Amino acid sequence: MSSAGSRTAIPARTVDRQQRPAQRSVRSSMEIAPDAVLPLLGSTDENLKALERALDADIHVRGNSITLTGRVEDVALAERVLGELVALVGRGQLLTPDAVRRSVAMMTDGAGESPAEVLSLDILSRRGKTIRPKTVNQKRYVDAIDANTVVFGIGPAGTGKTYLAMAKAVQALQSKNVSRIILTRPAVEAGERLGFLPGTLHEKIDPYLRPLHDALHDMMDPEAIPKLMQAGVIEVAPLAYMRGRTLNDAFIILDEAQNTTAEQMKMFLTRLGFGSKIVVTGDITQVDLPGGQRSGLRAAAEILSDIDDIHFAELTSADVVRHRLVSEIVDAYDRFESERLDDGGLGNRAQRRAAARSSRR
Repeated sequence: MSSAGSRTAIPARTVDRQQRPAQRSVRSSMEIAPDAVLPLLGSTDENLKALERALDADIHVRGNSITLTGRVEDVALAERVLGELVALVGRGQLLTPDAVRRSVAMMTDGAGESPAEVLSLDILSRRGKTIRPKTVNQKRYVDAIDANTVVFGIGPAGTGKTYLAMAKAVQALQSKNVSRIILTRPAVEAGERLGFLPGTLHEKIDPYLRPLHDALHDMMDPEAIPKLMQAGVIEVAPLAYMRGRTLNDAFIILDEAQNTTAEQMKMFLTRLGFGSKIVVTGDITQVDLPGGQRSGLRAAAEILSDIDDIHFAELTSADVVRHRLVSEIVDAYDRFESERLDDGGLGNRAQRRAAARSSRR
């Protein structure tokens, strides 16, 4: 991108001496490559509209020339954001309004990360679909998986903690860094009773493992998955099946780890063998353990935080990559739960369900 870099001061409006003087405005002009204009602005100017909503500077586009007007700091931010977006377009990335909003958020949160670097980090590609981090925290999480043997991804629903871990597992298998993938979850009753569900034990447990199967089908040829599972290259099993094993040369993912007990978490982590990597994901606000048992994920965060080669990655509602409302829903529930705890409320979902049943009797 070439920038004219010409800033011209615009006289501020006249104000009474009693009033606070209006801040002077500046104007900055920049030119971009003609073939980058349409990808930058988006179909029906959807990206431009997203920019106008996210930035305080006024944006005017004429041909391949962009003029920014506003306060010095607003214009400076708009210049940096546009520079990052043009860099993304130059790398062949499809720019969307969501990418525009996330780029502005990255540039304003003081994290010091380049949106062009974050949003162009490809993890896995299949049939034209590329899996990549969409926020700074997601990129740090992915980088931590590369750099550490054991990584805990902790955050609310929709932050991509399991999906990105699965993508890294498939990438490791395809690049022959590991010889197998092991995916596991605790089969904890979330309001249902396994004994009353129809079918065999495998059929009863399968719904708990279905999200892992679904993610696999997004990332691999569905026809190849049964063959890989039959050969033991991919294993999807309840956590109880991990007991007594040593898992060498494997990429191991424990999902929904907030529903492990402290003993189960210790059992799982000590399965680690040579040449293996472990990623543990969970949301400590969504505990379904009965009887007020303490979550093994919460205990691990307290016990293991100072050990080298074990990393705890925190994701928040700002990292939710589902519908915009999901982030707001997560925040609303967090506020509600915080108020309940302040009032002496119950902090475990299983406890709350038990209390609700008791109150109905």
